[in-house]
Amino acid sequence: MTDIIHRHFKIYKPSGMLSQFVSQQKKAHKKKFLGALYDFPTGTMAVGRLDEKSEGLLLLTTDGAVSFSINNGPYEKEYWAQVAGVISSEAITQLENGVTIGIHGTTYRTKQCVATKLDSPTLPNAQHKLPDDRHGPTSWVRIVLTEGKFRQVRKMTAAVGYPTLRLVRVRIGDQLLDGLRPGDVVPIEKPV
Repeated sequence: MTDIIHRHFKIYKPSGMLSQFVSQQKKAHKKKFLGALYDFPTGTMAVGRLDEKSEGLLLLTTDGAVSFSINNGPYEKEYWAQVAGVISSEAITQLENGVTIGIHGTTYRTKQCVATKLDSPTLPNAQHKLPDDRHGPTSWVRIVLTEGKFRQVRKMTAAVGYPTLRLVRVRIGDQLLDGLRPGDVVPIEKPV
């Protein structure tokens, strides 16, 4: 019996790209998929997802057990969200304590998390158009979760009155975005 050698990658998923390799959607030919970034081996899968508008760290693996472990384990996921308006201390406290959001037609109370105001971080330029100063001020918030529901961070910031304009995942467990640029792919030894 031969040992299967699995491969793992970390990428900076650009905004405007789906966190998958194929789609059955009617307009799939107009979408950008992960396979456009690199010649990934057969069987490569995204570990979790980032929605099409979100960007940042995404792990990929050929090992389904690793994917399951990360998606269902206690690994922290850190996000930096640029939000509309100057986020208040009260809103930060609400985020930390958990808020009620909708997930697939049902209400869900998010777990306690870490939420802090963040000075404007140094990031690559946004790949999609963001509102400029004429639309009012913006601010940044750092959110660290151990869960990952459908569009959770965007729903959380909206629930406290500060819609997300730009969302960047910068960390999963010990893996960091580490100066990657949008579209960069780096083979790694072990995802977490």
